[in-house]
Amino acid sequence: MRKRRNRFSIGNINVGSEFFFIAGPCVIEGEKETIDLAEKLKKIFESFNIKFIFKASFDKANRTSISSFRGPGLKRGLEILKMVKDECKLLITTDIHTPEQAEPVAEVADLIQIPAFLSRQTDLMISAGMTGRAVNIKKGQFMSPGEIIKAVEKVYSTGNTRVMVTERGTFFGYNDLVVDFRNIIRISKEEIPVVLDTTHILQKPGIGEISGGEREFFHPLSLAGIVCGVNGLFAEVHPEPEMALSDPRTSVDLKTLKRLLKDVKSLLNAFRGKNEKLYKSNR
Repeated sequence: MRKRRNRFSIGNINVGSEFFFIAGPCVIEGEKETIDLAEKLKKIFESFNIKFIFKASFDKANRTSISSFRGPGLKRGLEILKMVKDECKLLITTDIHTPEQAEPVAEVADLIQIPAFLSRQTDLMISAGMTGRAVNIKKGQFMSPGEIIKAVEKVYSTGNTRVMVTERGTFFGYNDLVVDFRNIIRISKEEIPVVLDTTHILQKPGIGEISGGEREFFHPLSLAGIVCGVNGLFAEVHPEPEMALSDPRTSVDLKTLKRLLKDVKSLLNAFRGKNEKLYKSNR
């Protein structure tokens, strides 16, 4: 792949040259709940002077159990996300699962997310790219850095180079994930912005009716991503994680998020500019 300085804008965020956050509930649980959380997150991120994109899924199509809550669906989900966008004045991202969803989602979302389990689906990538919206490809748990770069090239083939990759761990044996932080550096060397998913990397998939998780590793693994030079962090946040209708074992509450952001600001100040110089010297 041709080397390029892949920097682009999503609203007021300069992706590739300034740090940002993607945060929100795993799934839309209701209109009021979603708007209330969006308003609280906006205040938190503004207090730390960190730009962020609000994330919530209208459908969780890859739940462990057939009985798991999936969300309100495309039409109602986009209506709620449009309310968040207009009332809270926030940038929005949500995921698509079929090529036909790309166009209607692009009318609301500023960033289209490709779910990890669908990160090899060529038609999905092309349909997302053709909308002209920025695209965030979540690296499949089964993919190497080289394979996810091939997925990025699928979006590039549409003429849309506004693409980032989210690292979210790799399957390790049964019912566990491991984060290889070298992936952040390897993908960054290809001039592709990289985000670290700080909550899905805590998962222990496929245990019982819902995936398990080890939330105690949220803080240190998030900071490790900063040290390794991520362009942004991703976290699923819920006012009461244990009551969340999706990913209750790995979502974090608002107090936990605030504690992380305080240390994130300190590390960003300490490492600003150092990682980029390191990567250039090792190419």
